[in-house]
Amino acid sequence: MNKVILMGRLTRDSEIRYTANDTPVCSFSIAVDRSYVKQGEERQADFINCVAWSKTGEFVNKYFKKGSKILIDGELRNNNYEDNNGVKHYSMNVNVGQVYFVESKNASSGGNNNQQQENTKGFQPLDEDEDQDLPF
Repeated sequence: MNKVILMGRLTRDSEIRYTANDTPVCSFSIAVDRSYVKQGEERQADFINCVAWSKTGEFVNKYFKKGSKILIDGELRNNNYEDNNGVKHYSMNVNVGQVYFVESKNASSGGNNNQQQENTKGFQPLDEDEDQDLPF
C-alpha cells in the first residue's frame, strides 16, 4: 500500500502548467514539521515536493498561497531519470489525490476581525442568559 498523508505550509506559491492535452499540473512544496525536537535546538522541518493534477491542481493554485496550511492525501512517486549526459537523477514527490483546508482564511492571512463581522451580516447573536424558545 502506498498512502501518504501530510500537513504543512506551502513554502512558495504553487506553479500551474498545462500538458499538451491541456491537463492542469500544479507543482508546490510544503514544509512539514518533524515530530521531535532535540533539546536546545529549534524544531526541524522536511520540505516535500508535491504535484496535483486536473481539478485538484487548479483548486490548490486558486486557494492556497505561500504560508497557507494544507493537508494532503496522496501517494509517493519515484521520479528517476537519466539526462542527455548519462547522469542519473533521483527525486521523490507526492502525487496528490486530495487536499484539505486546515485553517480559516482569516487565520492564514493574519486575522481580521472586521471581515469576521462582515460575514455575519443578517445574523444576530443569541443572548444565552435570555429565556428564548428556539426552533430546535
